[in-house]
Amino acid sequence: MMRTYIIDGNKFSNIEGFFDEIDLIMIKGISFKTGHNLNAFRDILYGGFGCHEPGEPFVIKWLNYQKSRKELGDTLMLAIIDNIADHNDTGYDCKLELY
Repeated sequence: MMRTYIIDGNKFSNIEGFFDEIDLIMIKGISFKTGHNLNAFRDILYGGFGCHEPGEPFVIKWLNYQKSRKELGDTLMLAIIDNIADHNDTGYDCKLELY
């Protein structure tokens, strides 16, 4: 069974809250604070931060996606989705499900 991360749009309303949520669900056991930007997010997606290994396939289920889209805006959401979809061939295998 693939590792699954659940992002809940009801738990944040701005980009800083989004990055806090990502740290909470996708980071474990590191002794430093991650960067709160899209480059750091891409690194987290790649793996090696205590929750999944580099190259390990995983699923992101985004609950209340429309709320996130409304609050973060289309431009930022497209950038986030683009990173999740790995259009830059950074080497991770992620499936995104929107709810």
